[in-house]
Amino acid sequence: MASTTATRPAARSTEEPTGSGRLVLVTAGAVAVVVALVLLGTTGALAAPSAGLLDPGPLTRYGLPAARAVHDTAASLTVGLLVLAAWTVAPAPGKSVDSLAGPRRSMVRAATVSALVWAGAAVVVLVLTAADVAGFSPSQPGFSLVFFSFTSQLELGRALLVSLLLVLLVAVLCTLATRVVAVAWAAVVAVLAVLPLSLAGHAGGTDNHMTAVDSLALHLVGVVVWVGGLGALVLTGGRLGDQRAAVVRRYSGLAAACFALVTVSGLVNAALRVGSFAGLATPYGLLVVGKVAALALLFVAGLAHRRRTIPRLGTDRSAFARLAAVELLVMGATLGLAVALSRSAPPVPETPDTADRVASLLGYPAPAPFTVGRYLTAFYPELLWLVVALVMLGLYLAGALKLHRRGDRWPLQRTLFWTLGCLALVYVTSGGPGVYGRLGFSLHMVQHMALMVLVPFLLVFGAPITLALRALDARRDRSFGPRETLLRLIHAPVLKFLGNPVVTAALFTGGLTVFYYTPLFGLALATHTGHVLMTAHFLLTGYLFVWSLVGLDPGPERPPYAFRLLILLVTLAFHAFFGIALMSGSALLAPDWWSALGHTDTAALVADQQRGGAIAWGAGDLPSLALGVALLAGWLRSDRQTSRRLDRQADRDDDAELKAYNARLSALSTARESRRPSEPAE
Repeated sequence: MASTTATRPAARSTEEPTGSGRLVLVTAGAVAVVVALVLLGTTGALAAPSAGLLDPGPLTRYGLPAARAVHDTAASLTVGLLVLAAWTVAPAPGKSVDSLAGPRRSMVRAATVSALVWAGAAVVVLVLTAADVAGFSPSQPGFSLVFFSFTSQLELGRALLVSLLLVLLVAVLCTLATRVVAVAWAAVVAVLAVLPLSLAGHAGGTDNHMTAVDSLALHLVGVVVWVGGLGALVLTGGRLGDQRAAVVRRYSGLAAACFALVTVSGLVNAALRVGSFAGLATPYGLLVVGKVAALALLFVAGLAHRRRTIPRLGTDRSAFARLAAVELLVMGATLGLAVALSRSAPPVPETPDTADRVASLLGYPAPAPFTVGRYLTAFYPELLWLVVALVMLGLYLAGALKLHRRGDRWPLQRTLFWTLGCLALVYVTSGGPGVYGRLGFSLHMVQHMALMVLVPFLLVFGAPITLALRALDARRDRSFGPRETLLRLIHAPVLKFLGNPVVTAALFTGGLTVFYYTPLFGLALATHTGHVLMTAHFLLTGYLFVWSLVGLDPGPERPPYAFRLLILLVTLAFHAFFGIALMSGSALLAPDWWSALGHTDTAALVADQQRGGAIAWGAGDLPSLALGVALLAGWLRSDRQTSRRLDRQADRDDDAELKAYNARLSALSTARESRRPSEPAE
């Protein structure tokens, strides 16, 4: 009896966070706060401004970096807990695949608490950032009006407000989650909540605004997954039981990818801020050097994990816990360094060069005047889509190589289609269409047509989902891995709805009207966020439309080919009507943008807009013809497959179906003859 009662507290301890894990996390957060304040104090960033300059007050000067450190720590832990709970942890024994019982439930509960802390810190950051930007103390009368103007009129204020709302949504999803799918969606929303923060640092104001924001966004995503995942293991690793080794190995692979992303994006962002090697001698440059040194230490710790502690998890779990705790403290110091960097003046001026108005509006150096040769050869990397395209290509080639090594055949033409699609995406976003796309309506329309038709057409015929399902291994422990995620998406009701050709055609055509004849077009031209969302919208709607008609990948049941051909013809007719409407229209779209660029000749702008309409009309013909040919080819191939299937069936059963059909006809004929009245005798 004594031994039995002694074991019960140990079993109960697997349901609640361990005290040592909590202590390490709190210490890491405290280290982040202290490091940020000490470094900012050393560089003089916390000192009161000179007389005559606006002063937001000591509460803002000291409270904002401290709140940012807490904010970033809580954000990382929330993302890490949700990612690990959704995609690395198996369900409890005897529970369904979707169940949140056991370690999953513990992680989600911890994520709920950290999300609430994140939300509270986000409120403080939003208020104090408004005070910092305005130079107006929150305690002064009239601050509410300043705060309202900040959140409604400035892009930075709107970004922080959107991030706060997304964090609150994460907390709600964590509270209401009953299945692992809901946790996965909460993790996605949590990552999205981090992205607006890329506008909150030095990336928001620079001549290379586009690259700076993209690199910082990628950097933040890598950091929160990497740091948060380790924090989740330190906090909840003791409750994982026998699956701890598997979870740690999965996190290790994810951490390696995050480290590469953090390193590359950090170097790009630092190069933009430091400018030259001489800039490393400045206070900002020294902070960059310190952050690089911290990353080097974390790299060494990661190697130690992979080579020593992970292989010994089955026999010595304490070694991993000790090294992970030290690593997490270093990460806390690194977060403090990052906060100090965001509050320090870089060697490269943060304020854009107002002398080059076009460059400050575009967010990258203004290109030379348009010529066909320059259009074909111009290149300025749009970092986000460049990384997306390279990752897509790398994963695809890795999958094809895995099949080849396994002895399975993967059609070479599909690899070629996918490669061309990824290269086309790079050229359309970073080449001439991307560089010149916001300088003229007709040039923008070329980029639009390529993003919406050409790139999706090439990518769809790469059949990436089919390749992934063949290359990815199923998880034997019933956890929610990449292959299981794909299968869930394929069979999800929302994809069944969105994959319907009628719905995709409505999105494809209706999106044109909504985008161009509302303020959305102007926002896509004037803001980087709007431009990124525009690119994503064009790519996704185009991909869905092409896939619903001629896609090779599995998905919802598609309607007959004749109906799909009709949908294509109707869509082509609407697209032509849209082009004609632009060609005949005289109202200038997004006039404020063209005026800001210095283009004041309204007649010339309208003429260019009409040329864009002609491009929209004519550019859809060849891709639509290719879609029609592919659709007819698929129709013929389906008929041939059906014929071969029926022939094989006839060979197996000696044409039983045809004989039964003839027998039914004979029976019907006999019945009619028996019912016919007899002829009268002569």
